[in-house]
Amino acid sequence: VEKSNAKVRKERKFVKNFFEYAGKNSFREISEISLARLISLYKKYRIHNLFDEHEYLKKIDTVPTSLAIAQAAVESGWGKSRFVLEANNIFGEWTYSGNGLVPIDRAEGKTHTLKIFKTLQSSVDSYVLNLNRHKAYENFRVQRENARKKGIIFNGLMAAKTMLNYSQKKEKYITILENIIKSNNLLYYDRL
Repeated sequence: VEKSNAKVRKERKFVKNFFEYAGKNSFREISEISLARLISLYKKYRIHNLFDEHEYLKKIDTVPTSLAIAQAAVESGWGKSRFVLEANNIFGEWTYSGNGLVPIDRAEGKTHTLKIFKTLQSSVDSYVLNLNRHKAYENFRVQRENARKKGIIFNGLMAAKTMLNYSQKKEKYITILENIIKSNNLLYYDRL
């Protein structure tokens, strides 16, 4: 999680520097390399307006470590699930591409499979990106941004309350995450 968050922090720093420099120069002296990197982030995070700094900063931000650990525990059965062992899929991410691991208990008529990742790190990177750009987690991003504006740490318990759309269990899922975070003292990792 820290490796994924470190990548996100570098992207966020680039965006801040880009807009600070571009703003000082009225967007006239932008290097092709910098513009290409911005376009890459624009596509990666599904930004709607190429030059909307606010949208970049709202989407390109870190995920509380305690939340990631709690969700990994739930979604992977504490690392013992078939999805982790056969597909390096820690967070139960679905795909409809046809290239995935078919869930044994998939309901009839459903077509989703679970994404297959080459490494555990690529699963974590995908999870962080998913929370940062998918429309289902807009409330997560709004609450994180609000906490940042107030100067408070957006911790896993705060973030867990926004995970209503992550699981079909809805409110029960939130309670499960909160209990795992509390009973394992995971908030400690958000303060590091």
